[in-house]
Amino acid sequence: MNDDKKNTDWPRPLQGVRVIDFSQLLPGPFCTHLLTEMGAETIKVEPPGGDPLRRLNPDKFNFYHRGKQSLCIDARAPGATEMLLNLIADADVLVEGFRPGVMDALQLGFDTASSRNPHLIYASITGYGQDGPYARRPAHDINCVAAYGPSWPNR
Repeated sequence: MNDDKKNTDWPRPLQGVRVIDFSQLLPGPFCTHLLTEMGAETIKVEPPGGDPLRRLNPDKFNFYHRGKQSLCIDARAPGATEMLLNLIADADVLVEGFRPGVMDALQLGFDTASSRNPHLIYASITGYGQDGPYARRPAHDINCVAAYGPSWPNR
């Protein structure tokens, strides 16, 4: 076997799975990066101006989004909701990382999306969960560490 040739013929476990990625920055894109690496077809949906990571760290953005397709759309524009729901209707997985209620406000929340696609796996990534006193707060690693303290190496 020629070690210089990258073997791309091996079956990937998620071939044939379509993922719609509404997430931004790091946690969601990392999740969908792993799904893409396992063979999923991933479509990243970005707002006008793109994912903020494009500007903050282009190298990291390129790493997490390699192999994905990209769609730039203003989800609040007339007709956008219907177009996105049609995209969701043909998907297997939807990943979003907004604060609770944002996808509902865009008319793309779980109830609406699952009515279009009852077999859809709908993953919501939040820092503080879907309800509770902190649920609507933005959360990134630094916020969580500040709130709860570092878990490593002090365990």
